Amino acid sequence: MKIGIVCYPTFGGSGVVATELGIALANRGHEIHFITYKQPVRLALLNQHIHFHEVHVPEYPLFHYQPYELALSSKLVDTVLAHDIELLHVHYAIPHAYAGYMAQQMLREHGKNIPMVTTLHGTDITLVGQHPFYKPAVQFSINQSNVVTSVSADLKKKTNELFQLDKEISVVPNFIDASKYVFPPTDCQRTLIAKDSERVITHISNFRPVKCIPDVIEVFDRIQREIPAKLMMVGDGPERENAERLCEEKGISDRVVFLGNSNEIDRILCFSDLFLLPSISESFGLAALEAMINRTPVVSSDTGGIPEVNIHGVTGYLCSVGDVASMAKFSIDLLSDSELLEKFKAQAYAQALTFDIQKVVPQYEAVYACAMASV
Repeated sequence: MKIGIVCYPTFGGSGVVATELGIALANRGHEIHFITYKQPVRLALLNQHIHFHEVHVPEYPLFHYQPYELALSSKLVDTVLAHDIELLHVHYAIPHAYAGYMAQQMLREHGKNIPMVTTLHGTDITLVGQHPFYKPAVQFSINQSNVVTSVSADLKKKTNELFQLDKEISVVPNFIDASKYVFPPTDCQRTLIAKDSERVITHISNFRPVKCIPDVIEVFDRIQREIPAKLMMVGDGPERENAERLCEEKGISDRVVFLGNSNEIDRILCFSDLFLLPSISESFGLAALEAMINRTPVVSSDTGGIPEVNIHGVTGYLCSVGDVASMAKFSIDLLSDSELLEKFKAQAYAQALTFDIQKVVPQYEAVYACAMASV
């Protein structure tokens, strides 16, 4: 099948999922065309089954904001016609499903009916979708999609509560490619980061307010008072500067390492003892899953789709949003007991295997078959 994938090409979860899905589909013999404004960060190598088409947004003085949706829909039409693409899979309702719908209408004038699958990832529903300026467009885009999927049961529930939909939403979870993870890891240089006597705690995100970065720092501060430890802060975003300042105020800057964005997440997680994810909201919790496949237990908030990934008392612990005292206590209890920590590491890995990409990609192929049958 020839599939056009539209996504954000960034370090965020939706872009990672879309890119890894496209690579896996290509490995199964499908022809994949990524259509976005920049080559996705996880798309390191193009091959005969994977193609990238850049969306250019020309500067035009009439527009105060350059119309990306217009450029994207036009590029979709050109790419579909040039490569005889059979199906569009767009990640995020706005702007991608909206542009996809416009492309569908234009393609009909060329005698081509192409189905569109829309995958909802979270903020397109819980943030953008709730803005009064955008909500009608989000609802319209979802209802005009041939098939709609969400990455968690919780996100499906929220979407149905927030919008009036005439589409059934199928839950297809995010995934991990277990074949990429070798244990014990061959290049895990823990001594570069911490002493043998120190525990390594990690947080990975885009450092937006929803990730509760100050809570990460507060939980770690309480941990390091009881246990020798280092904190790895991976990612970048608007909260990073405040986080660095908070570490200075607490006098723990020498125990916190800000690594910025990284394509070597696995090399960092391989020597981590604990992963912190105290977010206000997570539609799925892909960062937690990436930690767990690297045998790293997770202490997290109990919001959104996280409880579908992180199992309380098995792969880590769940706490109420903002309950840094409980997060710190669970963390200290786990990190203080080496036998219990090893047990949780093994259980985290076992849980992550249930989200292996080889189990999830066939679900998407079934979704595609359903979408093809609808036109």
